[in-house]
Amino acid sequence: MNANAMVFIHGGQHDARCWEPTIAALRHHTDIPLLAVNLPGRNGEAGDLSTLTIADCVTSMLKQISGAQLQGKLMLVGHSMAGISMPALAAALGEAAVHSMVFVSCCIPKEGSSVVESLDPPMAPIAKLAAKHLKTMPPLPSFFANWVFGNGMNRDQKQFLAAGLCREATSITRERISRANMPHCPRHWLLLTQDRAINPARQHSFIDNLGGVSSILSLDCCHDVMIAAPELLATSLIGLNTPAKDQ
Repeated sequence: MNANAMVFIHGGQHDARCWEPTIAALRHHTDIPLLAVNLPGRNGEAGDLSTLTIADCVTSMLKQISGAQLQGKLMLVGHSMAGISMPALAAALGEAAVHSMVFVSCCIPKEGSSVVESLDPPMAPIAKLAAKHLKTMPPLPSFFANWVFGNGMNRDQKQFLAAGLCREATSITRERISRANMPHCPRHWLLLTQDRAINPARQHSFIDNLGGVSSILSLDCCHDVMIAAPELLATSLIGLNTPAKDQ
């Protein structure tokens, strides 16, 4: 059974616009509904970044999914820090509504831990300092964002990446994470082998933290694969949404 729609959840310092290249590529492969949600406080979505919680993110995403009138089974696709909000969204939607979950180089803290306790350099010291001293974190400088998120991108892709960066809440990076009510469904991991933000070794530890992973697909790409290699990501998602017996 294929998913009836795909919902895309962005990571830290990003908003829904980061998925535009991949959604454009997907339009050539599928006609199912595709929705990229904005977390609160960015790209016009109401919310206070200075006090943001994961529950706030879930409420906002549920509203956007309802507004898009998505019906049937949903494939949830999360990137990076969506690893803390996507499981909570899946729990709120319920098992009957979730077809599968795709974790694209996601941050998955140990149960009861937080994002700031889970990262490696170069992101760990930045996240810890911001969480300690700031209510919201300004966008990373373009040169650093391009190095840590966009290694291997061409100039246009790097400009697109830098233009879309936004402020980030530090409150959710300190919040203790629970995945206790995450529904039982296929969980797929896209492992980005050139990732500098969440290196492959750390991704493997996050896979262990998540547990129950159905498949691991390695992609030779940087952290922001949805910008750097949209066609590769699009075809990978189509493959995950097409059971072998239907191919």
